Amino acid sequence: MISIIVAVAENYAIGKKGDLLCHMPADLKHFKEITSGHTVMMGERTFLSLPKHPLPNRRNIVLTDVVGKTFEGAETVYSLDEMQQAVHGEEEAFVIGGGMVYKQAMEFADKLYITHIHHSWPDADTFFPEIDLNIWKQLSAEKHSADENNPYDYTFAEYGRR
Repeated sequence: MISIIVAVAENYAIGKKGDLLCHMPADLKHFKEITSGHTVMMGERTFLSLPKHPLPNRRNIVLTDVVGKTFEGAETVYSLDEMQQAVHGEEEAFVIGGGMVYKQAMEFADKLYITHIHHSWPDADTFFPEIDLNIWKQLSAEKHSADENNPYDYTFAEYGRR
């Protein structure tokens, strides 16, 4: 099974200038809990933007279109087909970004783990595709209020294909 995991603002924004929109420790903890022990797949820019790469306790796969390019501590694939083949038979593997990889992975993903951040960033430059509720159904939603560590209200939601 291939799943997508992402934090998305109300305007579907996911990033700005190669970074996350905000620091949400609860979302980072949620991400780690869900993806630890599994494979994470991402584009080259996402891999290079990680504060610690490769992500520990996970198999890291990086998608790049530069044939022959490799990334220390990660496996490299050069197409989406190759990425899918690399995780064939795994219980669950996760697409973790960036914007273009998410857009393409929406075509074949089985599940979405979305942290809905209840705020908008009009100056964002990277966006997640709109979640078409004719294709996806919400399986669960867990709402949380902003607190001293997490500046915005947020909801952890899971979606499956209809």
